Amino acid sequence: MTARLTELKTIALVNTLRGCQLFTGLPSVDMERIAAVAAVKSLDKGEYLFHEGDVALGFYVVQTGAINVHRVSAAGKEQIIHVFRPGESFAEVALASERGYPADARALEDSQVLLVQKAGIIALLKQQPELALRMLGSMSSHLRVLVGQLEDLTMRDVETRLANWLVKRCPKRDDGRPVVIKLPMTKRVLAAELGTVSETFSRTLAKFRDLKLVSVKGDTITVLSPAKLDALLRRNLGE
Repeated sequence: MTARLTELKTIALVNTLRGCQLFTGLPSVDMERIAAVAAVKSLDKGEYLFHEGDVALGFYVVQTGAINVHRVSAAGKEQIIHVFRPGESFAEVALASERGYPADARALEDSQVLLVQKAGIIALLKQQPELALRMLGSMSSHLRVLVGQLEDLTMRDVETRLANWLVKRCPKRDDGRPVVIKLPMTKRVLAAELGTVSETFSRTLAKFRDLKLVSVKGDTITVLSPAKLDALLRRNLGE
């Protein structure tokens, strides 16, 4: 019975890892080796996974829920770096550093993550150079996300940042059809990602609604005219 339970746990771990871009295409035998150095950790909503500077135990893959990775300024202001959801990995950079984790990580909702333990994965990387290259690719992808967020935050005001965020999610901006955007996070979290507070975010969204650019219902924003919103963004950017 114990052997069967262990087998089922391994299958569950492998299935989670297989859904992560970091491990796409790896053969089953390698997936099982990685699963052997992974451990499941459950978090309640609001519970911290780690704090900035904590000793790095390894990196993580989200199994269920959502993990908010952020830093806190000297003034106590929280700036969200990224919200990681099922199938996404984070904190891989900690494997190459002895400084510990570079940010805080907290569960936005009841969550479950896999900890891919540092010592075990480093031993595998020495045996599997291909896996090391895949991990470098994943880190590069995360870096592109951070650079994109930095570019967004350098925009002049919240109106421009929000317009830019919405326009990026409108694949066809000139066909005249509305675009429905289901928020993958709460408005409070999105406000923080845009570098503002909930009140300012709500006022900006209300302004867009008054201009007939968007409609809002719960966690769904419908961009009524992507072309007009894109024109507003371009005006704000001076293009």
